[in-house]
Amino acid sequence: MCYNTPVFVTRRCDAKEEPHLANTKTAKKMIKVARKKTARNTAAKSALKTVLKKAVESIESKKGEDAVEKLRKATSTLDKTAAKGIIHKNRASRKKSRLQKKLNKTQAA
Repeated sequence: MCYNTPVFVTRRCDAKEEPHLANTKTAKKMIKVARKKTARNTAAKSALKTVLKKAVESIESKKGEDAVEKLRKATSTLDKTAAKGIIHKNRASRKKSRLQKKLNKTQAA
Protein backbone atom coordinates (compact mmCIF):
# COMPACT_ATOMS: atom_id res chain seq x y z
CA MET A 1 0.00 0.00 0.00
CA CYS A 2 1.23 3.48 -0.81
CA TYR A 3 1.45 5.65 2.23
CA ASN A 4 1.36 8.90 0.29
CA THR A 5 -2.21 8.41 -1.01
CA PRO A 6 -5.57 8.55 0.74
CA VAL A 7 -7.04 5.24 1.92
CA PHE A 8 -10.06 5.38 -0.40
CA VAL A 9 -7.91 5.64 -3.53
CA THR A 10 -6.93 2.26 -4.88
CA ARG A 11 -3.98 2.30 -7.22
CA ARG A 12 -0.97 0.16 -7.68
CA CYS A 13 2.33 1.46 -6.36
CA ASP A 14 5.58 1.37 -8.20
CA ALA A 15 8.16 -0.92 -6.68
CA LYS A 16 10.27 2.07 -5.68
CA GLU A 17 7.41 3.76 -3.78
CA GLU A 18 6.69 0.72 -1.65
CA PRO A 19 8.62 0.61 1.62
CA HIS A 20 10.73 -2.46 2.31
CA LEU A 21 9.23 -4.78 4.84
CA ALA A 22 12.16 -7.13 4.67
CA ASN A 23 14.64 -7.17 7.52
CA THR A 24 17.22 -9.70 6.40
CA LYS A 25 19.60 -9.52 3.49
CA THR A 26 18.10 -12.69 2.00
CA ALA A 27 14.56 -11.30 2.15
CA LYS A 28 15.69 -8.10 0.43
CA LYS A 29 17.35 -10.14 -2.29
CA MET A 30 14.20 -12.20 -2.76
CA ILE A 31 12.22 -8.99 -3.29
CA LYS A 32 14.66 -8.01 -6.06
CA VAL A 33 14.48 -11.48 -7.61
CA ALA A 34 10.68 -11.46 -7.53
CA ARG A 35 10.61 -8.09 -9.29
CA LYS A 36 12.93 -9.36 -12.03
CA LYS A 37 10.87 -12.51 -12.51
CA THR A 38 7.64 -10.51 -12.59
CA ALA A 39 9.07 -8.23 -15.27
CA ARG A 40 10.25 -11.20 -17.32
CA ASN A 41 6.91 -13.00 -17.00
CA THR A 42 4.98 -9.85 -17.92
CA ALA A 43 7.10 -9.38 -21.04
CA ALA A 44 6.64 -13.03 -22.05
CA LYS A 45 2.87 -12.86 -21.54
CA SER A 46 2.67 -9.68 -23.59
CA ALA A 47 4.67 -11.27 -26.42
CA LEU A 48 2.43 -14.33 -26.27
CA LYS A 49 -0.71 -12.20 -26.54
CA THR A 50 0.73 -10.40 -29.55
CA VAL A 51 1.58 -13.65 -31.34
CA LEU A 52 -1.86 -15.10 -30.61
CA LYS A 53 -3.59 -11.95 -31.82
CA LYS A 54 -1.61 -12.00 -35.09
CA ALA A 55 -2.43 -15.67 -35.59
CA VAL A 56 -6.16 -15.10 -35.06
CA GLU A 57 -6.18 -12.11 -37.41
CA SER A 58 -4.36 -14.11 -40.06
CA ILE A 59 -6.75 -17.06 -39.71
CA GLU A 60 -9.83 -14.81 -39.85
CA SER A 61 -8.56 -12.98 -42.94
CA LYS A 62 -8.27 -16.41 -44.62
CA LYS A 63 -4.64 -16.11 -45.70
CA GLY A 64 -3.72 -19.77 -46.21
CA GLU A 65 0.06 -20.05 -45.99
CA ASP A 66 0.42 -17.01 -43.76
CA ALA A 67 -2.17 -18.40 -41.33
CA VAL A 68 -0.38 -21.76 -41.14
CA GLU A 69 2.96 -20.05 -40.48
CA LYS A 70 1.48 -17.77 -37.79
CA LEU A 71 -0.22 -20.78 -36.17
CA ARG A 72 3.12 -22.61 -36.09
CA LYS A 73 4.75 -19.60 -34.42
CA ALA A 74 1.88 -19.29 -31.92
CA THR A 75 2.10 -22.99 -31.08
CA SER A 76 5.83 -22.71 -30.49
CA THR A 77 5.42 -19.64 -28.29
CA LEU A 78 2.65 -21.31 -26.28
CA ASP A 79 4.84 -24.37 -25.70
CA LYS A 80 7.79 -22.24 -24.59
CA THR A 81 5.77 -20.17 -22.12
CA ALA A 82 4.15 -23.31 -20.72
CA ALA A 83 7.55 -24.97 -20.35
CA LYS A 84 8.84 -21.97 -18.40
CA GLY A 85 5.80 -22.09 -16.14
CA ILE A 86 4.51 -18.69 -17.19
CA ILE A 87 1.18 -20.18 -18.21
CA HIS A 88 -0.30 -23.56 -17.29
CA LYS A 89 0.32 -26.41 -19.74
CA ASN A 90 -3.40 -27.14 -20.01
CA ARG A 91 -4.10 -23.53 -20.94
CA ALA A 92 -1.46 -23.72 -23.66
CA SER A 93 -2.95 -26.94 -24.96
CA ARG A 94 -6.46 -25.48 -24.95
CA LYS A 95 -5.37 -22.37 -26.87
CA LYS A 96 -3.48 -24.45 -29.45
CA SER A 97 -6.51 -26.67 -29.94
CA ARG A 98 -8.87 -23.73 -30.42
CA LEU A 99 -6.54 -22.03 -32.89
CA GLN A 100 -6.20 -25.23 -34.90
CA LYS A 101 -10.00 -25.68 -34.92
CA LYS A 102 -10.41 -22.12 -36.22
CA LEU A 103 -7.87 -22.73 -38.95
CA ASN A 104 -9.49 -26.03 -39.97
CA LYS A 105 -12.91 -24.37 -40.08
CA THR A 106 -11.73 -21.54 -42.34
CA GLN A 107 -9.83 -23.90 -44.64
CA ALA A 108 -12.85 -26.20 -44.98
CA ALA A 109 -15.12 -23.30 -45.95
